[in-house]
Amino acid sequence: MDTLTKAGGSPGKRDIPLTDFLPPESPTDMTVQALRRFQPPPASDFAPMWIRRAFVLTGTAMLTAAGCYEMYRVLRVGGVTVLESIILALFVLLFAWIAFSFMSALGGFFVLLMRRKDELGIDASAPLPAIHSRTAMLLPTYNEDPYRVLARLRAIYESVEQTGHGAQFDWFVLSDTTDTAIWIAEEKCFLKLRQDVGSAAAIFYRHRPENTARKSGNIEEWVRRFGSKYECMLILDADSLMTGDSIVRLVAAMEAHPKVALIQTLPVIVNARSLFARWQQFAGRLYGPMLAAGIAWWHGSEGNYWGHNAIIRVRAFAQHAGLPELSGRKPFGGHIMSHDFIEAALMRRGGWAIHMAPTLRGSYEESPPTLSDFAARDRRWCQGNLQHLALLPTRGFHWVSRLHLLTGIGSYLTAPLWLIFLVFGILVSLQAQFVRPEYFPKGYSLFPQWPAQDPVLAAWVFAGTMGMLIVPKLLAFIVLLADRDTRRKFGGGLLVLAGIGAETILSGLTAPVMMIFQSSAVGEILFGRDAGWQVQRRDDGAVAQRDILGTYSVPTLIGIAMAISAYAVSLSLLLWMTPVILGLLLSIPIAMLSSSPGANRRSGLFRTPEQTAPPPVLARANELAGAPHSSLPCPLRELLDDARLLEAHLNNLSGQKPRKRGDVDPHLAIARAKIEDAETFEEAAGFLSPREKFAVLNAPTVLAGLLALPDHRA
Repeated sequence: MDTLTKAGGSPGKRDIPLTDFLPPESPTDMTVQALRRFQPPPASDFAPMWIRRAFVLTGTAMLTAAGCYEMYRVLRVGGVTVLESIILALFVLLFAWIAFSFMSALGGFFVLLMRRKDELGIDASAPLPAIHSRTAMLLPTYNEDPYRVLARLRAIYESVEQTGHGAQFDWFVLSDTTDTAIWIAEEKCFLKLRQDVGSAAAIFYRHRPENTARKSGNIEEWVRRFGSKYECMLILDADSLMTGDSIVRLVAAMEAHPKVALIQTLPVIVNARSLFARWQQFAGRLYGPMLAAGIAWWHGSEGNYWGHNAIIRVRAFAQHAGLPELSGRKPFGGHIMSHDFIEAALMRRGGWAIHMAPTLRGSYEESPPTLSDFAARDRRWCQGNLQHLALLPTRGFHWVSRLHLLTGIGSYLTAPLWLIFLVFGILVSLQAQFVRPEYFPKGYSLFPQWPAQDPVLAAWVFAGTMGMLIVPKLLAFIVLLADRDTRRKFGGGLLVLAGIGAETILSGLTAPVMMIFQSSAVGEILFGRDAGWQVQRRDDGAVAQRDILGTYSVPTLIGIAMAISAYAVSLSLLLWMTPVILGLLLSIPIAMLSSSPGANRRSGLFRTPEQTAPPPVLARANELAGAPHSSLPCPLRELLDDARLLEAHLNNLSGQKPRKRGDVDPHLAIARAKIEDAETFEEAAGFLSPREKFAVLNAPTVLAGLLALPDHRA
């Protein structure tokens, strides 16, 4: 067997044969959790958060009550009609949502301004702590570009090695890829990575033949096979980057706090190229730290999990985070899609703490390049969050964990609520315009009841609502002004202020479009349409004009209908609804502009510190990802031409469970018949469909028969 002899890696690690994709198994049990019954663990002695939570919730209630009262004063015109009652109820729900976010941001503002220490004692300015436990770095991937994925992994690996603690980490690429060309390219990239970093590197690769339960099933399968060897696992995404410094500090925090099951970092968006991605990157980098500090401040040990760039204690996960399959049909039944929220809630239910480290830097991710890609990802998240409606009654959840679920659900239900609010607003205006008012109601009345709306008060309600959306951005700007180094890397205070203004306008124009997309998604999901599992685009965002016209024609038509309806009432109503109508009418040109890779790059607008001074791990990942590489037109021929790749591929299949007798894969059976009917390798490869090729690559004996056919290109 081919064994690498190249020097390198961490001391104390054994040389790993190049074609051995996996280490010896170290199995552990993973218990599937019951949702309707639960035995509470002993009471936990986590720090009380009632004062902080009272501040957020009481403030939300007070602001909502004030907004409700003022809106009632606007609507009462000799009594509130049925339509106006509906508008008032919708306004209360939407205003409470805004008030809740505002109070959380306000808490984050004071936390950052007073420079409060991290709850777990994580101090990025202190010397790097020593660590002793073993951690698995897990990178799940599904039909992603393997060259970019492995480039990021190598950059993270090298960064960890530079800390001097590389011997404490094992690295696993967990593939659920179904595209045969990408699968074989993954194996080829993995072999090159192992060859480049040296035989002592504990880097492994595993491919699942069936991607049951998607990402959660991918992680669960690894835990069952290898989990007992590791104290913690750090979950990455295909677009994740983390510095070795931040990873070591997370491990040290887990060692210092044995009751903590999970620490979630705040990933910062990087590598944005299109205008849309750049303003998302700017907004996340500027506002994100304050918002994260706020939620971490009042969540305490009842934090949440975002699915990646987080470290998890394997024992807590195995004991309490096994996900059941929900009864019923999709989209509400089946495997749990937004598994991260539920896994965090289950571990907290089991008596473990869930924390966030908002001030720890060195955690990165990428953003969808266009609004269309963002909406496509959002559609999948929408289904996962609405599925949580079935999980809200789960026994034993902490009330803050239920609040996380409600927040996720509400983030999508607010879109149709906003749309209904606008429609009913137009209907009320039409009623006032065309229905004759009744000046003398039934019963005795000395004076008539004159209709008298207060436009000034309505303007103040609108201004107050907008203020609660804009003030958190200005608070984040104040926090930035107090940090001279970060302010300089943003390009200076004036450029940041201009960026806030531009981002606010662009976000305001795209918000009505997202309202339409999310409302449509909610409707489709409620009527039983499954979102599936799509691959996220990670390129520069270029989109064909025909696709843009097809995607944004519906929002444009809705904008035209709203404009006509508003103008039919009065010019003042049309002007009042201009922010919404304008965003819908301009959706096509905005989509074209925002998907452009070069828009506004030269001006320096939306600059972030990671662009001004890229961290070494980011620069290294981009350098590796930019290296030239060749595509794989035929994965079967790659195996035929590369004996080492074939040996590694077959070794990777050796850990699969044997097929049960009578359990026949129809794709494999058809593929076998086609191969037997073919006279040459080229002919057989041409006969096979993509799904049949996938089945052949999972069946060593059938694959051997295919490769044994005469090769006319040899």
